[in-house]
Amino acid sequence: MAAEGHAPTAGEYIIHHLQHLQVGSGFWTLNVDSLFWSIVTGVIGLWFLRSVAKRVHSGVPGRMQAAVESLVEMVDSQAKGIVHNAESRKAVAPLALTVFIWIFLMNAMDLIPVDLIPSIWHVAGPAMGAPDYMRVVPTADLSITMALSVTVLLICIYYNIKIKGAGGWIHELFSAPFGSHFLLWPFNFLMQIIEFVAKTVSHGMRLFGNMYAGELIFMLIALMGGAFFTAVGIPLAIGHVIAGTAWAIFHILIITLQAFVFMMLTLVYVGQAHDAH
Repeated sequence: MAAEGHAPTAGEYIIHHLQHLQVGSGFWTLNVDSLFWSIVTGVIGLWFLRSVAKRVHSGVPGRMQAAVESLVEMVDSQAKGIVHNAESRKAVAPLALTVFIWIFLMNAMDLIPVDLIPSIWHVAGPAMGAPDYMRVVPTADLSITMALSVTVLLICIYYNIKIKGAGGWIHELFSAPFGSHFLLWPFNFLMQIIEFVAKTVSHGMRLFGNMYAGELIFMLIALMGGAFFTAVGIPLAIGHVIAGTAWAIFHILIITLQAFVFMMLTLVYVGQAHDAH
């Protein structure tokens, strides 16, 4: 990580921590670390929900069961208020629950001390012939957040066609919002495409921007706090943990809020796909 012969400067430290472990080149470059941690958090989320579901009983619920039931009820109530088609909600409500838990877990990777996993990879990576780069917050990677938002777009297109029919949706593309006169068709279609693109880009960029900023703040805190505690004789790793704890407590609210916002926008966009203009 450091340049040969000296400890890394603040700039070198941050630049190194913002590099992805990649394979491929050009358009087909894959951020392996983001994909790996996305899959890991997804598996953890599935395991957690399955383990709670296996222990569900009709008696007095335990704390974990009560928490999950409260979460399910919250998501279900939000889905009922936005998506009015009961048949669609059978798939949309579980989708929203999955989105919330998965994004929360991916966001929560930001709470792990900045240098913990990269330090482990610093030894293991080169030993396996891999580059010494490792980022652990998938939602601070634009390719991940945009993939999520594009998936939501595809779901919205699916429900547009399912609810309105292919002909009905195509008619809507050319007749809304200005009217069905044939002279207005190009303007209607252009506005519809702009709306789809704007919603998709803003959906992914909002999550990415907030989590990327949070990741940078943790790095800056690690630098400042680590330098201070090292100066007074406290090991660097312990200094990182102490300095980052206060921000981590506040950041719990941010990672939860961002997961909730992404889930709610998913419900809103899917709900709009059910509405006729």
